[in-house]
Amino acid sequence: MKIGILAVQGAFIEHQKKLESLGAQCVEIRQKSDLERVSDGLVLPGGESTVQGKLLRELDMLGDLRSRIEGGLPVLATCAGLILLAKEISNDDHVYLGTLPVTVERNAYGRQLGSFRTVREMEYVGQVPMVFIRAPYIKTVGKDVEVLAEVDGRIVAVRYGKQYAMSFHPELNEDSKIHEMFLKECRREQQIF
Repeated sequence: MKIGILAVQGAFIEHQKKLESLGAQCVEIRQKSDLERVSDGLVLPGGESTVQGKLLRELDMLGDLRSRIEGGLPVLATCAGLILLAKEISNDDHVYLGTLPVTVERNAYGRQLGSFRTVREMEYVGQVPMVFIRAPYIKTVGKDVEVLAEVDGRIVAVRYGKQYAMSFHPELNEDSKIHEMFLKECRREQQIF
C-alpha cells in the first residue's frame, strides 16, 4: 500500500513513521511528479497552512491534488491539512483545495501558549489522545459531513466521503488508532478496483 505524505513543510515525518510502523509504504510529496507515485491514500500534515498553500500553488500541485481527492483518493488531514481542505476559512480569504464542505477558524485556540492535550471519544476509534497546537476548529459543516469528535462543544474531527480531517495532531502521541482507521479506508479503496 502506497500512501503519499505532503512533505513541503510541517509534521510529515511523524505521520510517515507511524504509517510505516503499521506496514504502509510512504512516498514524500515534494513536487508535482511525486503525485504519480501515490496510489492508495494521501496525508496532509499539520504545519503552517499559509506556507503549505503558497508552496502548493508555486509548485503547481493544487489542481492535481484537488482532482485526486475529488476522484475518491482517501485523505487524512490534520491541523493545517484541515485548513487546506476546507471550502471556507472564516478568518482568512484564502481557499486552497476546497474539497471539504466545512468552515474552519484558523488558530482558534490561540497562540502556542494555548496548546493543550486531552483524551476524547472519536467515532469509529473510541478514546484517543488529542494534541492541539495553534489549532483550528470547525465552525460549521455542510451536507453529508459526519462529525466524528468534539471538544468543549467545538467540532474537531469530521469525515466527508473518504476525507478524514481533524484539528489536532494524532501523529504526536503513541496511539495509532486514527492511522489504523485511515489505512482500513485505503484498503477498502484498493478492493474496489
